[in-house]
Amino acid sequence: MKNIVQRSILLGPGLTWLAVFLLAPLAILFVYSFYQRGAFGGVVFEFTLQNYARAVDPLFIRVFGVSLKIAGVTTGLALLIGYPVAYTIATSPARWRTVLLGLVVLPFWTSYLIRTYAWIVLLNSEGILNRLISAIGFNARLELLYTQTAITIGLLYGYLPFMILPLYAAIERLNPEYGEAAADLGATPLRTFLTVTFPLTLRGVFAGALFVFIPSLGNFFVPELLGGGQELLLGNLIRDQFLKARDWPFGSALAFLTMGLIMLLLLVQARLANRDRQAEANA
Repeated sequence: MKNIVQRSILLGPGLTWLAVFLLAPLAILFVYSFYQRGAFGGVVFEFTLQNYARAVDPLFIRVFGVSLKIAGVTTGLALLIGYPVAYTIATSPARWRTVLLGLVVLPFWTSYLIRTYAWIVLLNSEGILNRLISAIGFNARLELLYTQTAITIGLLYGYLPFMILPLYAAIERLNPEYGEAAADLGATPLRTFLTVTFPLTLRGVFAGALFVFIPSLGNFFVPELLGGGQELLLGNLIRDQFLKARDWPFGSALAFLTMGLIMLLLLVQARLANRDRQAEANA
């Protein structure tokens, strides 16, 4: 009984915070998703499934598909860039690891919004990147700003540390004797990586992929700033339903469909992680 009281005291503030500021708003949105929009905005408390039916309209399916594409490309690029960086940090001398990890998280000392504005200066037609190209002697100009490429660059820059950190944790825990044993058996470095190192760090890969994919899918200000509002993505669509169209029921339905996809991804990641744990236990 004493332990239960102690745990309740310790868990109480955190659970209360989650209940008031997370669960209660989600419950309100869930209820709103089954109501109707009023003629001049607001919510009409009449039950309907029309909001979920509208979500499968080809227009919104396209928005969903483009959002998945950009989030997927961002996640793939983050893995390609982040894995070598994480591996380099994890295999560096101990005295350098803290410094290198500090450099990885250094961008978080500045607001993501301000850093996104900096990319506008870099990518616009008269920006630093095109000036460097002109200085080298090329006459061509890169029209990157207000494109899907610019959105991907902005998301990749913002969320790359979320890929590096879990990968570093997975690689740092890896027993180096596995790689040494593979080398002793005649495996090349590439074969050792593909058959030993990478499979044993899949947990970090899955975690990093989720940490990049999920916020990339719902981000709205990077597409707004670097995409110029020309490409409507899922985050922008949901935001516009609440702040511009004043269609809270439809916005709530879109939000819950997105959350359903995210929960599905989390369940897949949990199943894969449990399978890896069972394989390690059996080994």
